[in-house]
Amino acid sequence: MKYIDEFRNKKLIALAGGRIRQLMPLKDLAIMEVCGTHTMNFCRFGLKDLLPERLHFIPGPGCPVCVSHQNYIDAAIRLSRRDDVIIVTFGDMLRVPGTASSLEKERARGGHIRVVYSPLDTLKIARLNPGKKAVFLAVGFETTAPTIALSIIQAKKEKIKNASFFTSLKLMPPVMRHLLNDERLNLSGFLCPGHVSSIIGIKPYEFIPRDFAVPCCVAGFEPLDILEGILMLLKQIKQNKPAVDNQYSRVVKAKGNLEARKIISRVFSPSGAYWRGMGKIPDSGLKIRKEFQAFDTERVFALKPPTANRQPPTKCKCADVLKGLILPKECPLFAKACAPDKPLGPCMVSVEGACNAYYRYRG
Repeated sequence: MKYIDEFRNKKLIALAGGRIRQLMPLKDLAIMEVCGTHTMNFCRFGLKDLLPERLHFIPGPGCPVCVSHQNYIDAAIRLSRRDDVIIVTFGDMLRVPGTASSLEKERARGGHIRVVYSPLDTLKIARLNPGKKAVFLAVGFETTAPTIALSIIQAKKEKIKNASFFTSLKLMPPVMRHLLNDERLNLSGFLCPGHVSSIIGIKPYEFIPRDFAVPCCVAGFEPLDILEGILMLLKQIKQNKPAVDNQYSRVVKAKGNLEARKIISRVFSPSGAYWRGMGKIPDSGLKIRKEFQAFDTERVFALKPPTANRQPPTKCKCADVLKGLILPKECPLFAKACAPDKPLGPCMVSVEGACNAYYRYRG
């Protein structure tokens, strides 16, 4: 199959659902779909209705906007209030609530905030505004890191002195290890993220079956991709042979994208990073190397790095959703005080956020 409609074929989807029911053991299973796009499409296509009630699907920390630390959001808001700064960002960062404001509110008050589709636009904005400093909010996972790295390389090549990158880049395998070490979770398997895996390959997940005896499978995002990924997990569980399967082989190669990985390593090095609700996780982030420190916003503005998780300003349970401890509907604010048009937490803001997906497609 190579066309989208083939991966949405209703007869094949029904057959896959029937096969899953046949393979389902007589016990409850909890599968975490780590990627926000998996969560969104799982809800969008109503796949839960095809599956046994004993098969539970748990959203994970797969939304880069959602996992960004509260102090990072607040620092971006403070920078946006400076007359000499232009904040450059992807659109889904605008409405993320800070402690007392948001970038959307700051823009309404006259803050210089530009929404772009590519980090390279930061260089153009810097060139057109020599009297101001363009600051790109570099939020994302391994998927976004190569284009941000290339933008930094280009900024150095052009000797652009008024552009910098405020990094909140996160790495997926370390947070998966963090979740597996959480005794409150009892995961039966992982659907590993397809986009991230297209960059890093499948080897970084090998610790999951080796150290924790938990099956995992890299899966694509169409309905048949997701269902086939579930089938592969159930086969591992039935045979009691946890491994790393690759359902998404048409896109994901064993070693990933070597050129993209080389570009990331040239500009960034792994570092400890703070995740919303999870504290500091070792080697789970990317920091800009000294060679490119002239483009590191934290150095340019002498910003203090986050030191601890700040308490959210509301009773929002986004952090617990990201950790897989609750489903979005279990938050007392869900679809009441908190909705996409009045979000109290980032999980309701981003199109990759679990609360947003559950609100739009699961009521």
